[in-house]
Amino acid sequence: MSTHAKRERLLLADLLETAGPEAPTLCEGWTTRDLAAHVVVRERRLDAAGGTVLSALKNRLDRVQGEYVVKPYEELIDLIRTGPPKMSPYNIKQVDEAANTSEFYIHAEDVRRAQPDWTPRELDRVFADSLWSRLEKGARLMARKSPVGLVLRRADGRTAVARKGAPVVTVTGEPGELVLFLSGRQSAADVQLEGDKDAVTRLLEAKLGF
Repeated sequence: MSTHAKRERLLLADLLETAGPEAPTLCEGWTTRDLAAHVVVRERRLDAAGGTVLSALKNRLDRVQGEYVVKPYEELIDLIRTGPPKMSPYNIKQVDEAANTSEFYIHAEDVRRAQPDWTPRELDRVFADSLWSRLEKGARLMARKSPVGLVLRRADGRTAVARKGAPVVTVTGEPGELVLFLSGRQSAADVQLEGDKDAVTRLLEAKLGF
């Protein structure tokens, strides 16, 4: 049975393939080749992937990322489609869903929204609810660097507190857009912001995400 993570994985691979290796992405300084290498390293080189959060491993991550960036682009796409090695924890369905559903959705949008002719993607309700559930669990970690109090609100009125504090900014949008906003793609997310003007500006300029 297909899962959200598997579906998003294949969609991301298709988008990367269609865009080609030198297309821009929403990840500053990264082309689609860089992004593809990142995805592969993250799940195939756990010895280096920790460099995204641990400064002690940053140099190792940069070196390994550089090794994968120069691989044939088609090989990187195939590795993404194939998925992680058999002994990887990402092969466990629950781990894959928890770790990759939002990750692959975000990176798919990194590719789509960097193209001049991109169009909005309508998410089905089940998938939207899945993204919202992950936001409820991970919002405080993703918003830990927010300079202001932050409340997330779905279009249907449901809310989640991402960060306590004052002044407070309320960000309203569909779950997929809120995921993008909280992952550091504030300028690309289709959301509405309510709050003190200075607080909104500070939030838009903040480095959110993991």
